[in-house]
Amino acid sequence: MNNLLVHPRQDATVYQRITAADAGWTHLNMEARLLKAGEQWTGYTGEFEYGFILLSGNYTATTSKGNWSTVHGRKNVFSGIAHSLYLPRHTEFTITATSEQLDLAAGWVLAKEDFPARFKTPEEAAIEIRGGENATRQINSLIEPGFGCSSLVAVEVYTPSGNWSSFPAHKHDERIVDENGVLKEANLEEIYFYKIDKPGGFALQQVYTSDRSLDEILRAGNNDAVLVPRGYHPVVALHGYHCYYLNFLAGSDQSLANTPDPDHSWLFDTWKFRDPRIPMVTATMNHQL
Repeated sequence: MNNLLVHPRQDATVYQRITAADAGWTHLNMEARLLKAGEQWTGYTGEFEYGFILLSGNYTATTSKGNWSTVHGRKNVFSGIAHSLYLPRHTEFTITATSEQLDLAAGWVLAKEDFPARFKTPEEAAIEIRGGENATRQINSLIEPGFGCSSLVAVEVYTPSGNWSSFPAHKHDERIVDENGVLKEANLEEIYFYKIDKPGGFALQQVYTSDRSLDEILRAGNNDAVLVPRGYHPVVALHGYHCYYLNFLAGSDQSLANTPDPDHSWLFDTWKFRDPRIPMVTATMNHQL
């Protein structure tokens, strides 16, 4: 897989799938599935840790580490916050769709040690508002640094119509520790998995290095995925269309430590207000469906 943009498979249960081998990197894998009521996703985590992120619908999870059910699953990613299920290595699991349709994503990575399984509700997801003006966006922490796992990270990001996101651009492609032993940048592989609120919409994402040995601009539509093996990677949402992306990351550390592009870091001190459309979703919305 040489292209950084991965389109979904049409009319397939597993409609998006990226393995580390496909991507040509070391750590990160992901897939997304659409299941009808009663259909199941059954598997065994093996040497991997898994993070399941609910995109829409409801499910029950029966596993060798415990059983859980979603109650207030969202109608779509723009109508609430995700439920998250973390399963450690050596876990058998069966996830059964209990709604008319279940849209579920998973990221997985080789685990270094064992951690407890954990089910996280929308109410437990911390909301962070980053940026300002037309670079305001919302980040929901799902499997965040310090969650209790080997190296997997998952966050979901909402970018209103016309706004910039992941901006000023940052990178996380080398491990940097300062003289006091503080991690300043982690070496992470990353997948952006997109949802757009209306048909025909898309986001533009650039992936570039400072020397421009990598410099691509990608048009990401609904259910597309963008691979970020290295470099800076800003996003802008098409005017008139709200943009969602689910980020899975994994690599040297269970961290989001990064380095901003020095050419644009001056912008951090310029914003005078935040876009009033943010936050776009809250956990309260889940209960209103």
